[in-house]
Amino acid sequence: MSKSLLRGMEGAFIPVKNPSHSAKWYEEKLGCKPLHVEKEAVTMKLAEESQTVICLVRTPNHKPMDFPENYFGVTKYYNFIPDDIEKTYRSLVDNGVKVNSIGGEGN
Repeated sequence: MSKSLLRGMEGAFIPVKNPSHSAKWYEEKLGCKPLHVEKEAVTMKLAEESQTVICLVRTPNHKPMDFPENYFGVTKYYNFIPDDIEKTYRSLVDNGVKVNSIGGEGN
């Protein structure tokens, strides 16, 4: 097939204990904006110019996600794209977010 049938990704669904609490964190720390809020889920826009949204979905008996062991070196489910990785890193640290050092390909 010469041309992809897809043109992007609409959104990512992220399991959380408390969508409202998590949405507040995404808004305060990352600047995401809530689009649709209900008890079971909060949909947020990543950025004004982005079509991609995240949907924080309430899950009973929530457990943090660990990426399965693999031989490709992947340890995360999502890669977000900042305008300026250094500025974003400093902002996260300044806002008390626990982050690893920047290395390699934005890891």
